[in-house]
Amino acid sequence: MVRIAMLAFLLAPSISFALESAEPSYKLTMGRYVYSGGVGSNDINLRNSSDAGNLWVGYYESAQRAEAQLRGGWDHTFELAKVRVSPSLQAASMGFSSLSVQAETGESWFVGAGLGRTNLRPYSNLNFDPNDSWTASFGKRAASGEVFYLQQVRDNRLNPDQRHIHAYYRMPLDNGDRITLDLLYKTGLVNDALIHKWGLSVAYDWPKFFISAAYDPKVNFSTDNMLRTSIGVRF
Repeated sequence: MVRIAMLAFLLAPSISFALESAEPSYKLTMGRYVYSGGVGSNDINLRNSSDAGNLWVGYYESAQRAEAQLRGGWDHTFELAKVRVSPSLQAASMGFSSLSVQAETGESWFVGAGLGRTNLRPYSNLNFDPNDSWTASFGKRAASGEVFYLQQVRDNRLNPDQRHIHAYYRMPLDNGDRITLDLLYKTGLVNDALIHKWGLSVAYDWPKFFISAAYDPKVNFSTDNMLRTSIGVRF
C-alpha cells in the first residue's frame, strides 16, 4: 500500500497543470477490497476539482490476483438551457479507454439518462456498475442538502441481462456531517445462472475526512462477493 501511495503523490503535480482555479480542491481516497476467500486488493485515487471540472489519477493493484492498472480521467458538468450535461473520459494502462455522458433536467425534482461505452480492452472495473451501459434516474434534491434518487444501470453491449438498481439517499446532519446510503439490487447471469442479489454501501462524511464500507455480492457479475472499505481526506 505504501508503494501505490507514493506513486499517487509523485503523480499529483501532473494532474493540476491545466487547472487555474484560485482555490483548487483535492480529495485523496485509499480503498481496500476483499474478495471471497480473503483475496485482497488496494486502490488509491487523487482527484482535483476546479472550474475546469474534475481531473483524477489512480492506481489499483492486487498481487494475489496478478492485477495492476494505472488510470486517470476527467468529468465536468455543463449547463445547457435547462439541461445539465456531464461528459466523462477515462483511460488506463493496457490500452483501455471509455466515454460516457449523462443528461439531467429539473431542479428540486429531476430526471436523467446516460450512456457509456468502452473500447473493451482489459480493465479492472472499480465503477462496479456495467460500463457499456445506459442509465435512467429520477429523484429529489432539497435545499437542506438532502438527496434521494433511484437509478437503473443496464448493460447494453455484451451482457444485456446485467442490470443494477440503486436507491440512493444522502442525509445532512445538524453538525455539518452527512450520511450516505446506497442500496443495490442486481440481477443477471453468472455462470449461466440468473442471480438476484442485494448489496449496500454506507458512507460518513466530516467536513475534511470521510469513510465508507460496502458489501457487493457477485461483484462485476463474477462468482466473488466483495467487501470494500475506504478512507479519505479533502485538502
